[in-house]
Amino acid sequence: MGSASQANLLLQKQLKDLCKRPLDGFSAGLVDDSNIYEWSVTIIGPPDTLYDGGYFNAIMSFPPNYPNSPPSVRFTSEMWHPNVYSNGKVCISILHPPGEDPNGYELASERWTPVHTVESILLSIISMLSSPNDESPANIDAAKQWRDKKDEFKKKVSRCVRKSQEMF
Repeated sequence: MGSASQANLLLQKQLKDLCKRPLDGFSAGLVDDSNIYEWSVTIIGPPDTLYDGGYFNAIMSFPPNYPNSPPSVRFTSEMWHPNVYSNGKVCISILHPPGEDPNGYELASERWTPVHTVESILLSIISMLSSPNDESPANIDAAKQWRDKKDEFKKKVSRCVRKSQEMF
């Protein structure tokens, strides 16, 4: 069995499991029923965080050799966060390719491993929203504002939350 068909079966199983037992904090489904490799997800801003009350849409794109390689996740809703690039792409360790970090910032154990599931990825993103990592930011402007101008950061995130509620 080729890796693409293994990825296909695994993604179908994970989708079925999430549909049978939805979890608090997010919902997930296919962008298009004919493509198991593109998922549409909505992440609900975690309670007691700056993102509380927001409904943030994202696209999860899986490679044909999933789970050996990680998917990419990109917010399509406006997002202001130190660990989200300005184009919406999420930057967290578990979404980085497996093995040693060529830049030496992450341990191999912090990076992608095939044990991760759609559920564990989305829970990691929810955790990222709760506690930004400004040590190795994807969005330097957001990280600087998070550190130095908390009030401005909060206002900008509040605008993103309000906008996400209007789109929902």
